[in-house]
Amino acid sequence: MNPIAKRVVTALSVAALVVCGIVFAPVWVIAAVVSVLGFLAVLEYGLLLARRISPVTFPFVLFFALGSLVLVAAFAVLPTVAARSGNLMLLYLLSTVKISDMGGFAFGVAFGRHKLCPSISPNKSWEGLAGSVFASCLISCAFAGTTGFALPKSLAFGVAAALVGTFGDLVESKFKRWVGVKDSSAMRFTNGMGGMLDMFDSLVFAPGLLYCFV
Repeated sequence: MNPIAKRVVTALSVAALVVCGIVFAPVWVIAAVVSVLGFLAVLEYGLLLARRISPVTFPFVLFFALGSLVLVAAFAVLPTVAARSGNLMLLYLLSTVKISDMGGFAFGVAFGRHKLCPSISPNKSWEGLAGSVFASCLISCAFAGTTGFALPKSLAFGVAAALVGTFGDLVESKFKRWVGVKDSSAMRFTNGMGGMLDMFDSLVFAPGLLYCFV
C-alpha cells in the first residue's frame, strides 16, 4: 500500500476507535489506556535519548527525568478532564487539537510558501499555522453546546490550542533533529503513523491549557 494511503487508513481507523472509546468508556478505562500510552511515550523518549546520550551518565538521567515529567503530566490531565468535565469535554480537546493538525497540513500543502521555522521543521509554514488556527476555531465553536463556552471563549481556546499544538510539534521536531532521527518510531508498531511522540506531540501542552479554561 502507498505509504500516504496507509497512514490515512490507519489514522482514520484509530480515530474511529478513539471517538467510540472516549464517548462510551468509563473514566477508569480511559485512565488505564492513557497510562499505557504514557508509559510507551516515556519509554520511546528514553530509547531516543539514549541515541544521543549514554544512559549511564548524569545528563541522561536529568534529561530523561525532565522529559518524562512533562509527558506524564500531559497524559495525566487527560483522564482528569474526563472525570471533572465529562467524556465529551475530553473528545472536544482531542478533536480540536488533532483537526487543527489536519488543517495545518492541508493549508501547508495547498498554500505553504513562507516557512515558519525552517531550521527545525522545514515543512511547516505560516500558511499552515493559519490553517491550524482556522480548523481549531471551527471545531471549538462546533462544540460550544458541549463546552458551554461563549463564542469569544471558544475562539480563544481554538487559537490557543492551535498555537500550543504547533509549539509541541516544534519541540518534538527539535528533539528528533537533536537525536538524529526522522520520526520517533523507536518501537515499530504504529503502522506508518510515526512513533508515539509523533502521534501525541501536539497534545503535550493542550490538556493543561483546557484544564485552565474550564
